[in-house]
Amino acid sequence: MNRRRSEKPNLVFVFADQMRGMAMRCAGDENAITPNMDKMAEEGIMFSHAYANAPVCTPSRACMLTGRYPITNRTITNDLPMPEDEITFGEILKKEGYKTAYIGKWHLDGIPRDIFTPQGKRRHGFDYWAVWNCAHDYFNGRLFFDSPEPFLLKGYEPIAQTDIALDFIKKNSDQPFCLFLSWGPPHDPYHQVPEEYRQLYNPNNLTLPPNFLANPDFSKYPLSRLDSENGARGILADYYSAITALDHQLGRIINAIDELNLAEDTIIVFTSDHGDMLFSQSSVKKQQPYEESINIPLIIRWKGHIQEGIISDTLFSTVDFLPTLLSAMNCDQPEGIEGFDLSWTLFGKNGYEPDSVFLMDLVPMDEGVRLGIREWRGIRTKRYTYARWIDGNDWVLFDNEVDPYQLNNLIDDKNMLSIKQNLELELQKLMRYTNDDGLNWQDLITQLGLVDLWNLREKSMHPNNPRLIK
Repeated sequence: MNRRRSEKPNLVFVFADQMRGMAMRCAGDENAITPNMDKMAEEGIMFSHAYANAPVCTPSRACMLTGRYPITNRTITNDLPMPEDEITFGEILKKEGYKTAYIGKWHLDGIPRDIFTPQGKRRHGFDYWAVWNCAHDYFNGRLFFDSPEPFLLKGYEPIAQTDIALDFIKKNSDQPFCLFLSWGPPHDPYHQVPEEYRQLYNPNNLTLPPNFLANPDFSKYPLSRLDSENGARGILADYYSAITALDHQLGRIINAIDELNLAEDTIIVFTSDHGDMLFSQSSVKKQQPYEESINIPLIIRWKGHIQEGIISDTLFSTVDFLPTLLSAMNCDQPEGIEGFDLSWTLFGKNGYEPDSVFLMDLVPMDEGVRLGIREWRGIRTKRYTYARWIDGNDWVLFDNEVDPYQLNNLIDDKNMLSIKQNLELELQKLMRYTNDDGLNWQDLITQLGLVDLWNLREKSMHPNNPRLIK
């Protein structure tokens, strides 16, 4: 192996949008057709307890890139820009001599969602740029390169984005590189999947989880008309279809790395920004503490260096990506990182293991508001899920060991009082650690100096009924 390359492994970080962690065959879902994810798990390590700290797009992506919680990085809700002074993988690895690239959905540059991000600090150290801030129109995809003129993608967006990623890998295979590839699916609209993948799933043959609402009243859910016409089973089938389509693209990435003899020089990560309720618990989308919303897929492969065929139950969350991967890559970390270095799990060693994952929805918005979600905080331990509203009123307490589908809410069970009190103490510890005062969304936005940006967001996203802060 080339010594220089082995000292600076490449990083290929691939992530889906709104893909829940249990929706893979290797994670136990017999509905899912995911041969490449399964093979990647066999050749690497899969984390069964990986979670999104803030299960909604923009905050989760900022956590992922910075290793810092939303209150710290001030990216507390969708469509607020990540501050230019936040340090990400891009800046760090560029300084280390890497060629850096970001391809796909960004969703970290505020509004409007079709904004062009010029070269400079707002690209956060990513040299090669093939990005659209945010859109979910998978057969009319667009990207910006270095020109403010959008580039139209042909065919299915993830395939076209993967083509661009493969071209980048091949052209930069002789130097250390860092590539982030961000796909839009399986985020709704669920039906926008190539027919060849939709034909793989018969809605009537799907095995439904016990907490699945088979016949929902679609008037209660913020889904598009085209989606609702499919029915709940049809939407679930389309969701799996999109995952299989992504699985195919992941296979193309892995095969290219192997064919270029880069397998031992390249860390490959597959994950998602958050999950999707998808009618479990009679709900949809995200912003909730249920397993379908917070649990994310996480598989890491680095041939010849890390454990293979291992399923780790170590608690891992989005703020842990940066410290864990930088440590594995022997790169220095900036000050102010709040996530944990869990790289010891990759190498089969012993190390500090967190007792819980800090969960939150700081600013309920969009579909969350329509679903009646308020500001909440919570934790996920290996066994329990606990969440409460910021006013102190209880919400949920689940014993995931005996109730994996979270059908029995124990929040009012007197026999669980001592456990609930201990979980609350752990939650308060994490809130202190992150300087979280448990404020309502208006006061938090005001405290962080984000009022003007929030009002711009609201006027852009909801011009007829903006929630403005005076």
